[in-house]
Order: sequence, then C-alpha cells, then structure tokens
Amino acid sequence: MSIANPYLMFLGDAADQLAAKTANGVAKWRPEWCLGQLRFDGCKADVGLPDMTLEEGAAAGAKTLVVGVVNQGGYLPDTWISSLETALDLGMDIASGLHMRLTDLPGVAAKAEKLGRTLYDARHPTRDFATGKGHKRSGKRLLTVGTDVSVGKMFTSLAIEKEMKARGMKATFRATGQTGIFIAGDGVSVDAVVADFISGATEWLTPDNDDDHWDVVEGQGSLFHAAYAGVTLGLLHGAQPDAIVLCHEPTRPHMRGTPTVPMPDLQAVIDANIRAGQLTNPDIRCVGVSVNTSALSDGEADKLLQELEAKLGLPCVDAFRHGAARLVDAI
Repeated sequence: MSIANPYLMFLGDAADQLAAKTANGVAKWRPEWCLGQLRFDGCKADVGLPDMTLEEGAAAGAKTLVVGVVNQGGYLPDTWISSLETALDLGMDIASGLHMRLTDLPGVAAKAEKLGRTLYDARHPTRDFATGKGHKRSGKRLLTVGTDVSVGKMFTSLAIEKEMKARGMKATFRATGQTGIFIAGDGVSVDAVVADFISGATEWLTPDNDDDHWDVVEGQGSLFHAAYAGVTLGLLHGAQPDAIVLCHEPTRPHMRGTPTVPMPDLQAVIDANIRAGQLTNPDIRCVGVSVNTSALSDGEADKLLQELEAKLGLPCVDAFRHGAARLVDAI
C-alpha cells in the first residue's frame, strides 16, 4: 500500500500518551507530512501538532486521516464512526493500523466506495506473497533486532536511514509494522502475514538494488520472546541482512508481558541472531548496539553505554538521543 500525505492525525479520545504511540512516532519522524491532530474533548494525549477540526484539516489540504491511536483489542469504537464518515465526505482517505478493519465497518466502507475514497488497513496486506527462496539479491541490507519487543527498533532504523542520507548514501527505510508504514508511506506489516510467507514478504519488500544501496529494514519482536520469535526469524531469513544492529531497553526487569522470563544477555542475543541469519547470508555481522536510554539521565546513559561498549567490543549509542553516526561509521 502507498498512503497519500499530508496527514491529519486522529487521536480521538486517547486515554493517555501511550495510547497515541502511532501518532507520536509519525509526528516525530515525518513532521512535514503532518498538518495537525484531531482530539475529542477529554483526550489525554498530545503529539505536539496543531489542533484541527476535520473541516480545518480538509481546508489545509489533508489527504489522509490517520488513526494514530492504539487500544486493547485493536477495535474501532462506535464513537469514532461519525468522524471517519465526515472525513470521507470532506475528501480524505482513511488509514488505520488497528486489528479491526476499516473495510469491515459497513457504513464507512459503503461511503468510501460511493465517494471513491480509499481505506487503508495498514496492518493487513493487500496482496499475496510467495514463500521465501533465499536467493542472493544485489544491494545491501541492514536489519534491527531486539533483546525484547518495543525497545526502539523502528526509531533506530529511521535514525540510521537519516544519517545515511545526510552523508549522501543511497538508503531506504523499509517499514514492517503499521506505524512504520505511516512514516514511510508504504510497506508490509509482517505480523499480519501468514507465517509461511513472512520471509517471502520480506524478500519482496527488499528486492534487488544498486550494489551501494542500503535497505534499512525495521525489525520486529525478538528471538528471545516466546510470543514473537517467529516474525523475527522470518525477517532475518527474508532480509538476508549484511549487518544487524541490536536494540535494547536497559531498565526492564523481565521480558515484556512475561514476568517469569528475565531479560536475556546481550551477547547471547547477538550470537543467536547471527546464527539464525547465516542461513540466508553467511556473511552477516553485528555492527553495533542501540540502547533506548529515555528512562536514564545523561550521566546514567553515558556510563551505561561506556560499560556496554567495553563489554561487547561494539559501538553502543542511543541512536535517537545521540544520533546514529557511530553505527554508520561501523557499517
């Protein structure tokens, strides 16, 4: 899918800032695509964009209303429907990354068809994929991998792409999740691809390219998380990465959602990803570590990064907080 911008970000009645994490990611990385935010009375989230009504957004030129809110169960509440239908009347397409499909809402789907508008269910692929073949492709690829879920793989991938482009390198961010798709404008949400076809979908997303071109592939899940290791493995095999960057959040006492499972050793995670990735690229190597230090002070962050670098023998940075220059130097 390829989603038209500029966007009007829909925050609706988000209960807290975390509920608007999709909108927040898009606003941080593609501010030039975001005209404003639509918030209902009582909305507890704010991603720093100008507040706009649907009418103001349409007048400003918004092409797509992006549902930037996540909720437990991934459903579209009835209280949102009238706003979605009004957006269609005003000439906007609608994009959502929730599990519930826009196309499954009878009134919204019928109105979109009548008006010739497009509904983007970013989490759900719109095409079929072949199974992975493992054939060597031209071009170069980097994949971010994690010690756990939600540790900064998307932010790190975007920081690396930004640094590469600043140096005049050929680079493309390849989105593999719904927020990344809104940021890139296209991509494949691989967690909604049938398991047998994840590696094939990733091959399709990262095709042959110029020898000096880098596809920077957004990672998902973790080989060490029982719930999400499957999608991580499919990405590893399909991306055939020449380089991986390990992403880590240092303040967690255990794997997210599994209190009985402690966080893994970083070197063990690197070794496991290298072994798994060698199936489709024997020359895969880890070039660095990106640590999400958002919960630490500057001094605490610097101390931890120095300690990890000495232990692992790899450049260790917070790619969002400090930039990805040292990771690109390593590449």
